[in-house]
Amino acid sequence: MLPEIQSVFRDVFDDDTIVVERQTTAADVEQWDSLMHVTLMVHIERKFGVRFSSSEVSKLKNVGELVDLVTHHVQQKERGGAP
Repeated sequence: MLPEIQSVFRDVFDDDTIVVERQTTAADVEQWDSLMHVTLMVHIERKFGVRFSSSEVSKLKNVGELVDLVTHHVQQKERGGAP
C-alpha cells in the first residue's frame, strides 16, 4: 500500500523524487500545505475508490496513519461495506 500511496504523492506534488515512509508528515514535504492536503486526499480517494470523512482526515498525523486508513476502507469495500 505504501508504494501506491507514494506514487500518488509523486503525481500530486509533481516530484518523482519524493519518498514517503510511515512516519512522514506534512512538515517533511516542502509543498504540503492545507490546499495540497485536500488535493492529495481527493487523489487517494479516487485511486482506491474510497471516501474519507472529514473527521478521519483531520485525525491523520502521518503517512502511516493514512496507509492504515486507506487499507481499512479498501478492506471494508471488498467485504461489501460502504466505501
